[in-house]
Amino acid sequence: MVFGALDIIVFIAFVGCVVGLGLYKSKGEKTGEDFFLAGRGLKWWLIGFSLIAANISSEQLVGMSGNAASHVGLAIASYEWMAAITLVIVAFGFLPYFLRAGITTMPEFLEYRYNAAARTIMAIATLFIYMLLLGSVTYSGALTVTTMADKMGHDISILNASVVIGIIAMVYVTAGGLKACAWADLIQGSALIIGSSVVMYFAFKMLGSVEEAAKVVDVATGEVRTIPLAEGMSSIDRFWELNRVRMNMFLPANDKVLPWTALLLGLWIPNFYYWGLNQYITQRTLGSASLAEGQKGIVFSAFMKLIIPFVVVIPGIIAFNLFAKDMQDQAVYDNAPVIASYQKANANTQLVDIIQAPTEDAITGWQRGKFMVAVYPDKVAMKAVKARNPYVLPMIQEKFDALEIKDYTVFESDDKSWKTVFPELEVELATYNQSVTEAASAANATVSSEKFIAYKYDTALGQLLSNVLPQKTGIVGFVLAALLGAIVSSLAAMLNAASTIFTMDIFQKYMNPKASQKTIVGLGRICVVLFSFVAIYLAPKLGDPKISNSIFTIIQEAQGLISPGILAVFVFGLIFRKAPPIAGVIGLLTNIVSYGGMYLLGRFKIGPEIQFLNRMAICFALCLVVMWVITLVKPLAQPIEFKANTSIKLETSKGARLAGIVVIVITLILYVLFSPIGLAK
Repeated sequence: MVFGALDIIVFIAFVGCVVGLGLYKSKGEKTGEDFFLAGRGLKWWLIGFSLIAANISSEQLVGMSGNAASHVGLAIASYEWMAAITLVIVAFGFLPYFLRAGITTMPEFLEYRYNAAARTIMAIATLFIYMLLLGSVTYSGALTVTTMADKMGHDISILNASVVIGIIAMVYVTAGGLKACAWADLIQGSALIIGSSVVMYFAFKMLGSVEEAAKVVDVATGEVRTIPLAEGMSSIDRFWELNRVRMNMFLPANDKVLPWTALLLGLWIPNFYYWGLNQYITQRTLGSASLAEGQKGIVFSAFMKLIIPFVVVIPGIIAFNLFAKDMQDQAVYDNAPVIASYQKANANTQLVDIIQAPTEDAITGWQRGKFMVAVYPDKVAMKAVKARNPYVLPMIQEKFDALEIKDYTVFESDDKSWKTVFPELEVELATYNQSVTEAASAANATVSSEKFIAYKYDTALGQLLSNVLPQKTGIVGFVLAALLGAIVSSLAAMLNAASTIFTMDIFQKYMNPKASQKTIVGLGRICVVLFSFVAIYLAPKLGDPKISNSIFTIIQEAQGLISPGILAVFVFGLIFRKAPPIAGVIGLLTNIVSYGGMYLLGRFKIGPEIQFLNRMAICFALCLVVMWVITLVKPLAQPIEFKANTSIKLETSKGARLAGIVVIVITLILYVLFSPIGLAK
């Protein structure tokens, strides 16, 4: 990959326009409402693009394309297509209440409906999750930058890339608040869709011209097969030949990433939480100039959600077809410490050797089925050996020496492809893990685990950008700028939301209720700076494969700690007007305890390991039952009345309602087309 002069010019011009427009349009902000809600003056087209730009970031571009490259395939698009339906319901079921209440933050609505305690619990829990989200978005963006830099022969660390991403977002959010975000998102949201479409076009073009065989992974078994490509086939025909099995929206019920059972309830929970109750998304709709403008903006974004899987997920699937070997090469750096730990823990292993600084010839000729942990004195020496072999795992001496093995550690993989890519080790692992588990049980000790991966799926986007785009034409510069803009816009949205919650729900509520508007805006800016450094600090730590092989899964699973409880409390409070204040408090706490408890029971093998979306569904139902019992025992004497506390117009948009119905119908048709029934035709 070459970054030419024209690419540099396009890249710098794009970033300059984004930051410059955002700062120009946000001049003259004097109050908290100006800074946090853009003076409640956002129009529908700004809201629509801003929702997409805030949402589609490295989480989707890196995480969704990475999941698509794995056995999950198109099924990961459920996060987008179900969101389209969710958005329509939010526009007409949730938004009227929020705008009527005149709130600035979502936790504030819980005080409006329940009490201050419910507001505080939600604010603190949300801030805690936002810290992880800030780090996750920054990490996945930095990962793509480092992957592409490696292709260009440059060595850029995750930390250095994170610093650049964090500072760019910090600059314009600190200066301009939500209005700066919204206007910057107008450019970034449209560029994101255009740039992703460009990547998809060139990915299909390369798939149509490639002469050698391509890779495909089976959805059910994880088996990776090499399929010869017939001459004369169009790129579309080749795509279907290779990937028809991965175009199924309904994965097996035992799938750990997205079982079809999660589509019944589990996936709706994070969707409704994210699009209806998540501060960094809803902040755009809370800044609507009117209810009609907000509804039109939301429905507009719902329509764009139908397009996203075609320009993000499909290229991720093609990336595995074309660059599976490169993804396997990237995985060796994550597998090296795990294999080395296995060798230290299992002295009887016949499949792992530790070799100090082997020659390039030794690496090239290393036999299949046996692993070499190649230990080098430093990173420079490690990089000097260029030969690639998936059974040779490079590792720096300092990290090798620092490895600590717990007494009872098992070695496993969540990657379905692992067993078929490295079958020899899988057989030995089964015997070893059984002996460790039995020994731990006899000693009444807990078992820890180390995780292998077969492919670094999250590098799918980086592989595409590095290999399929034409060089020195300015296209690479534009696509990279659109990618960086998407990452920065989501990070900016989270920074603005986190600073809003801390300033309004904690500082003004408890520390200084009489704070001046100047103090509130100033603190909001200070919070943006502090949270930016939190994001930069956390980002490098999230690349550990012990956590997960998918940053997308990390983000979705972590939000389960709060999303089912928050959704249950909001929905129950809107429907059952006699629910007492204590019901909201107990509902939030019930989810935190039950979701966290089920995770720990499964993590330490004490109870069943429940897939996180199914765990969300269980917790959501439990919260509703608990709140229902409380309401039966101690209902309010009079139902809550949601009084208007705003001066904006609250008339519903009939045009937006009709367009919303059309979006829902299209979504249902897509699910039928990409179901086992539709694909069989």
